[in-house]
Amino acid sequence: MKIHTNQSYYQRKRFWAGILLAQFLLFYLFSKIPFFINVFSSFFEWKKTAHQKIFAPIPFSVGDIFYVILGATILIFLLKIIKKKSRNTYVVQLLIILNLVYFSYQIFWGQLYFQKPLIEKLPSEEISLEETKFLSLKYLDLCKQTREAVKEDENGVFKIQNLSTIESDILSQQKQFPEFLSAKKSTETNNFKPSLFRIIMSYTGILGYYNPFTAEAQYNAELPSTQIPFTLAHESAHQLGFAREQEANFIAYILGKSSGNSELKYSVEFFVLKSLLNFLVEKNPDFVKKVLENYSPAMKRDRNSEKLFAQKHDGILSIFFDLSNDLFLKSNQQEGSITYSYFVDLMVRYERMEK
Repeated sequence: MKIHTNQSYYQRKRFWAGILLAQFLLFYLFSKIPFFINVFSSFFEWKKTAHQKIFAPIPFSVGDIFYVILGATILIFLLKIIKKKSRNTYVVQLLIILNLVYFSYQIFWGQLYFQKPLIEKLPSEEISLEETKFLSLKYLDLCKQTREAVKEDENGVFKIQNLSTIESDILSQQKQFPEFLSAKKSTETNNFKPSLFRIIMSYTGILGYYNPFTAEAQYNAELPSTQIPFTLAHESAHQLGFAREQEANFIAYILGKSSGNSELKYSVEFFVLKSLLNFLVEKNPDFVKKVLENYSPAMKRDRNSEKLFAQKHDGILSIFFDLSNDLFLKSNQQEGSITYSYFVDLMVRYERMEK
């Protein structure tokens, strides 16, 4: 009887392991066929509306709670598997959970990484060093001007006054999104949530994240004020259905550049300027140094505030996350987490069209 039971569990393990492997292969094949990517994109348009309406009214982050429960469940199963008693039972149950989670992730989000790149919808001419230098000076001036319109704390550092107006303006700007880039529509549902993991996020360098299971746009509420509005706009781009990180940055730039909200506009302009300088620093370090020296005193205080925040939370955890996130991005046909070139490429090409 015991031999029969063991054989039954062995067969079930092989079955669910086979199903998981089959999913890997099947979704890999789907990712190579435009028809299926369009199907998943269309499904996402329905899913994002349904999920946001369900989870937006809940005042706390449901997605964070889900991850805690999922992580605890997997850990408990692994501990029980280590113990020889009833190992086969828990292996089978763990494989079933992994199959369900992986399948849900892929149909809700994973396949969107393989949508047609936005750069194919923009002018094809290669960008030049002079263009990026010109835009760096342009955004330096814009930052100086917009910085004068925002409030400060007692240390003279930019301080957000009303986060809800920023969130509302992001949703409003989504309705003005250029149709030639995408037909994705805003749900006009406010589903921004401060993450319950803000301490962990601070020490891993995570600014925010999109939860594909609840369509919540999570952000780290401990971030300096210069980073929060752009982070919200970035995560809202994921809510619209833009999966690639640098494309989400590009969408955030579009949402914020013409905003009437000075706090959102400044955060976006400051991000664009930093991205341009990071792109140029190896190509023309003297130019970058000169631009940094020409920051306004207020901008220098904001930059120092960001540096102090990063230094305070720097450590092995952030290094580990950078490496793992880099591998994740590259596995989904994206540039690494510390690469700015694709965003700069998109932004410069878009700026050309507005001349």
